[in-house]
Amino acid sequence: MTASSVLLSVVCIIVLTVLIKVVNWVWLKPRKMEKLLKQQGFSGTSYKFLFGDLKEYTSLRAEALKIPMTVFSNDYFPRVEPFRHQLASKFGNDFFLWFGPIPIIQISKPEMIKEALTKTEEIRKVKLNPIFDKLIPGVVSYEGEKWAKHRKLINPAFHVEKLKLMLPAFRDSCEEIINRWELIVAERGSGEIDVYPDIMQLSADVISRAAFGSNYEEGQKIFELLKEQTDLALVIVQSVYFPGLRFIPTPRNRRFKKIEDQIRGLLRAIINNRKKEIDAGVAVKADLLGILMGSNSKEIQQDEMSLEEVIDECKLFYFAGQETTSALLVWTLILLSKHQDWQARAREEVCERFGNNVPDFEGLNHLKTMNMILYEVLRLYPPAVQMTRSIHKDTNLASLLVPSGAIITFYMQHVHRDQEVWGDDAEEFKPERFAEGIVKATKGNTSFFPFGWGPRICIGEKFALTEAKMAISMILQHFSFELSPSYVHAPKTIMFLQPQHGAQIILHKL
Repeated sequence: MTASSVLLSVVCIIVLTVLIKVVNWVWLKPRKMEKLLKQQGFSGTSYKFLFGDLKEYTSLRAEALKIPMTVFSNDYFPRVEPFRHQLASKFGNDFFLWFGPIPIIQISKPEMIKEALTKTEEIRKVKLNPIFDKLIPGVVSYEGEKWAKHRKLINPAFHVEKLKLMLPAFRDSCEEIINRWELIVAERGSGEIDVYPDIMQLSADVISRAAFGSNYEEGQKIFELLKEQTDLALVIVQSVYFPGLRFIPTPRNRRFKKIEDQIRGLLRAIINNRKKEIDAGVAVKADLLGILMGSNSKEIQQDEMSLEEVIDECKLFYFAGQETTSALLVWTLILLSKHQDWQARAREEVCERFGNNVPDFEGLNHLKTMNMILYEVLRLYPPAVQMTRSIHKDTNLASLLVPSGAIITFYMQHVHRDQEVWGDDAEEFKPERFAEGIVKATKGNTSFFPFGWGPRICIGEKFALTEAKMAISMILQHFSFELSPSYVHAPKTIMFLQPQHGAQIILHKL
C-alpha cells in the first residue's frame, strides 16, 4: 500500500468519524431523547432537523414585542414568551420543546424544582454557548470544587457587617438621583419623568461605589461596554451553536472580543491600582473589591485565585448587581404608582421609622410593609423570569428520567402564580400575603424562587434588598408619585425583565 493510499484511508476514517458524530448530534440522539420523554408520558413538540423550534420561537417573540399590552395586567407571560404560552395552553405547564437539537424540558412542580436545584452534581449551569461564559463569568458559571472555593472566598463580602459599611455608598447614590429629580419638579412642584434610565444609573452608581469605591462616571464606560456586549451576545446565541463557531472572525465575534478586552483592561487597571495601595500599606477599603482582596490577598498571591479570576468576579458584580436591582426598583415604583394605598402605607412606615433622616441599617431591616411590598414585586415581576439547568448525567426528577444532554427550565410565572399555593388572587398585587413571612405565604411549600434556591442561591440577595429598601425609602421621603398617562405597559425580557418603553411617572414634591 502506497503512502498516498494510506493517507487517503486515514482521511476517509476521520471524515467518516466526524460524519457519524454529526449525524448522531443533529438526528439520532434528539430522536432517541424525544422517544424516551414521550414513553414516560411527557408531551412536547416534534423535533425538527437541526433548528428545532428556534424559528417559530424567535418569530412569535418578535411579533409579540411589537404590540404593548392594551391594559395594565400582571399576566404578561403571553407577551414575553408567546411560543411557550401556546405550548402551555396545549400541553399544560410541563412539556418539552427544542433549542436546535437539544430538548428543553419545562417543569413547574415545586418539588421537582427544589430537587433540580439541589442535585448540583447531576444538574449544572447551562453551557449552551461559550459566549455566555465570557459575558457572565465568575462564581455563577463555575461548578464543583472551583465553585465552592470562589463562593467561600466571596461570601464574606456579603455578610451583614460588611453591608453596614456599604450603606453610605447606597445613600450617596440615592441622593444624587433624588437631587436631580427635585430640580426637575422644583418649578411646578411636580413633573413627568421616565425614571427607568435614572434607576439604571442609580444601580450602576451603587455598584461602582460599593464594589470599587469609584463613582458612576468612572464606571460608566464599563456599563456602556457591558450593555453593548450583552446585546451582541443575545444575537449570537439565538442560533444553533456549532463547536468552534466563536473563533470564526465574523464582525460580531470580533466586536465581542474587542469589548471583552476593553472591559477586562478597565477592571485590571482598577484591581492593579488597589493592589499597589494594599502593598504600600494603605488601609483596606470597605468596598467589595477591598474586602475580596484584603481577606484573600494570600490566596491571590498563591494563585489560588488568579488576577484574571478576580477580574471575572468584578465583571459579575457589575453585570448582575446592576441589572437585577434596577429591575426590582423600577417595577416597585411602577406598582406603587398603580397602587396608591400601598404607596401611602409604605411612606407612613418610612416616616414613622426615620422621619426626614437618612435611613439606617437597623431601621431598614425592620420595615415590615416594605418587605411585604418587595416580596410581592419579586413574586409578580422577578428580574430573572426563568431558571435553566443542564443535565450533566442521566438523573431522575421525581418519577421523570431526564437524559444527559437535555436542559430543564422553569418559569417563575407558573410557580409564583400557582393558585393552589397562592390562591385565586395569584395574579393580583397583594403584599399582605407576605404579612407573616414567606413560609406562611407559600403554605409551607417551596414556591418562591426570585433569588434561586439551594446551595447556589444568589449570594447578593441581601445586598440587592438592602439597596432597594434604601432607594425606595428615600424616594418615599421626598416624593409621591403616580403613573403617567403616557406610560405603556410592555414587560420585556432581554436578560432580565424590564419595561420595554420605559417607566413614565409623575413625581410630586412633598
